[in-house]
Amino acid sequence: MSTIEQAFYFDSLVWDWIIAVYLFLAGMSAGAAMISVYLKRNVIEGDASKNGIIRATAILAPMGIIVGLLILVFHLTKPLEFWKIMIYYNPTSVMSMGVILFQIYMAVLFAWLAGIFIEDIQRVMGSLNKKIPGASAILNACKRFENGLEVTLAILAVILAAYTGFLLSALKTYPLLNNPVLPILFLFSSLSSGAAACLLVGVVGFKEPMSSPSVSWIHRFERPVVLFELFVLFAFFSGLYFGGGQKEVAVLAAIGGGFWSNWFWFGVIGLGMIVPLTLNAVSPAEVKHRTSFLAMVTTLSLIGVLMLRTFILYAGQMTTV
Repeated sequence: MSTIEQAFYFDSLVWDWIIAVYLFLAGMSAGAAMISVYLKRNVIEGDASKNGIIRATAILAPMGIIVGLLILVFHLTKPLEFWKIMIYYNPTSVMSMGVILFQIYMAVLFAWLAGIFIEDIQRVMGSLNKKIPGASAILNACKRFENGLEVTLAILAVILAAYTGFLLSALKTYPLLNNPVLPILFLFSSLSSGAAACLLVGVVGFKEPMSSPSVSWIHRFERPVVLFELFVLFAFFSGLYFGGGQKEVAVLAAIGGGFWSNWFWFGVIGLGMIVPLTLNAVSPAEVKHRTSFLAMVTTLSLIGVLMLRTFILYAGQMTTV
């Protein structure tokens, strides 16, 4: 068996790369929602539905959850029985509580977006009440309670971003994963991926001007988020290392050498964090205002977050108690 095969297939592996993609998509959705709620309340002036970042979030936030859940459904042993976990809840199960969280988050997210894009929806669907009885009343209610919906959505997005970390930290037999810092790490990596995805789709896809207040705010927001993410990673590994025993063994196995160590240092830290930070720091203003430059930097950031989720999942399962 080759080195790569050994890295991706080993005896203690329970969750594979499919779950890493799901974790990435769910985190990106939560990060995009958090950022857009803040932008709408504090930065964007005028009609938010015309803003490219908000329009990007209207696609990214629902898509992240829907595609992520579809991945999980088809990954199940019996995918056609997925509906059971949607209606049968177990309050003692972290996974079951996550299903409830996803359902509430999606309902609030769609209601919030409906309030923002109410005019677009009405224009596309014409006379809503003739086609869907009560639709206009529902849309008007979404608009009326927009403030409460976005506050609720922000809270749910924070919980969702951290939840994926709680989900992994509940695996007590894996010392690298059973770490209280993991939800905090996932929260900040969600903000990082959400910011990068919003910029990429908002500017490249929806032509939001590079000089707009929302794009400028995200640019200012990105750097401290990545720097704090680096600090959290340091706290994550140092806490494990000084914990001794299997925790120390897990850290050395993960970042002390080998395939996953290279994946972390060259991929997650180098390609996903240091390179984008350096490019943003040393590139002249005229270069940084090019769409191609933004597309390259945001793509690197997204690849870095996906590689981080994959690293945590695989390296975390290599060492058991």
